[in-house]
Amino acid sequence: MRRRESDSGDRSPLLAENGEPKYNIQRSPPAKVPACCSARYNLALMALLGFFMLYALRVNLSVALVDMVQSSSAPRENTTANVCPDHTTAPTILHNSTGRKYDWDADTQGWILGSFFYGYILTQIPGGYVAGKIGGKLLLGFGILGTAVFTLLTPLAADLGAGWLIAVRALEGLGEGVTFPAMHAMWARWAPPLERSRLLSLSYAGAQLGTVVSLPVSGLICYYVNWIYVFYIFGTLGVLWFIMWCFLVSDTPISHKSISDSEKEYILSALQDQLSHQKSVPCCAMLKSLPLWAIIVAHFSYNWTFYTLLTLLPTYMKEILRFNAQENGFLSALPYLGCWVFMILAGVLADYMREKLNFSTKVVRKIFNTLGMLGPAIFLLAAGYTGCNYTLAVVFLTLSTTLGGFSVAGYGINHLDIAPSFAGLLLGITNTFATIPGMVGPIIAKELTHDNTVEQWQIVFYIAAAINFFGAIFFIIFASGNVQDWAVSHNIEEDN
Repeated sequence: MRRRESDSGDRSPLLAENGEPKYNIQRSPPAKVPACCSARYNLALMALLGFFMLYALRVNLSVALVDMVQSSSAPRENTTANVCPDHTTAPTILHNSTGRKYDWDADTQGWILGSFFYGYILTQIPGGYVAGKIGGKLLLGFGILGTAVFTLLTPLAADLGAGWLIAVRALEGLGEGVTFPAMHAMWARWAPPLERSRLLSLSYAGAQLGTVVSLPVSGLICYYVNWIYVFYIFGTLGVLWFIMWCFLVSDTPISHKSISDSEKEYILSALQDQLSHQKSVPCCAMLKSLPLWAIIVAHFSYNWTFYTLLTLLPTYMKEILRFNAQENGFLSALPYLGCWVFMILAGVLADYMREKLNFSTKVVRKIFNTLGMLGPAIFLLAAGYTGCNYTLAVVFLTLSTTLGGFSVAGYGINHLDIAPSFAGLLLGITNTFATIPGMVGPIIAKELTHDNTVEQWQIVFYIAAAINFFGAIFFIIFASGNVQDWAVSHNIEEDN
């Protein structure tokens, strides 16, 4: 049975002493503790740095691969209908060409870019389940550490052959697969409901910031030094982050050594009616939960566009828009700079709308999810019609990814709204479905763009936009903002 939604007040139901929902009672929020120097915002900052490293380690291959592969020697027609003409001036500093070049065709490159997700999908649900049982700190930490170590091994794997590189990328995916569910499980114990959007958007914005920095920096390293140092530098930074993470954060406010008593009480009081100690997972109820399916569909749809651009935007910038290596890195990063800003902005606005304007959680989530999915779809369609207008193409692609930042305050946080006790597991479930686009998206896109023509890339954009439209509409119809019955039903059973 679906819980009746309320259009005012908080926005999540309280539980009476007997474990049953109290629909008409709203508890005044406990006195807030300032954010400055607080343990919960320290966790958000460390998480931001962690996801910065996570995406820096993930996307650097997208840039390095352009420099690792032999350019096609076949002549191409420089017509607007086929390939855009060259428009860049020769760089003043010679390109470093000491890095080894590999003769990998488009299909092989597609498998290399997509192989990461074959490992990534396997550890989503186990990661969420384990994080819910033992906490997410070490799980997230070792996930990023493992990714960093395999990144350091990437040049060796490439020398051994494409198969070895595919295997190493899949192993990186195994490590990264536990990270988002682990972080969600930690926030279920750290984030007061009315600060949830801000804290989660701040921490997950690190992913966009990592992309912003990694793409241009990787391009510069490839251009002026050697592509192998892309992996050595970022891999080393990932190891250093792991050491900091181990010493500076804790799984829960109770286990934190330096948290103030007032902040601990504030967090525990805010969450006392949200968390439970259910041992069994209500699998059947989850399977029939339309609010959960709304998150799954939205997550899948958003990631189709996100992963398509994340893995192939540098290729599009080089092969279609004909930007050189220096320009490619910076222009490929520009969309994610806007997305980073909008993610943080979305978190602040969403909490303001809930706390100050009395918008219900359901309404807030649907507003931001709609902006974060329909907006990108519209500008992605527009990008397909720009032809060789370099300025418009970059502007539309930037706006498409930038507006996607709003979705973090939509489906991205909704797991904690509907089932905070199972937040990590739920994210593992939705991210399992949402990883499929990363597995098949690059392969499909490479198949569709064998000749790298403007028309072929239009098809890629059309498919992504259509999927985004569908996900946005599905979320509008079926999403919820309240804790679901199956997430608290154990309390009723125990009391009875």
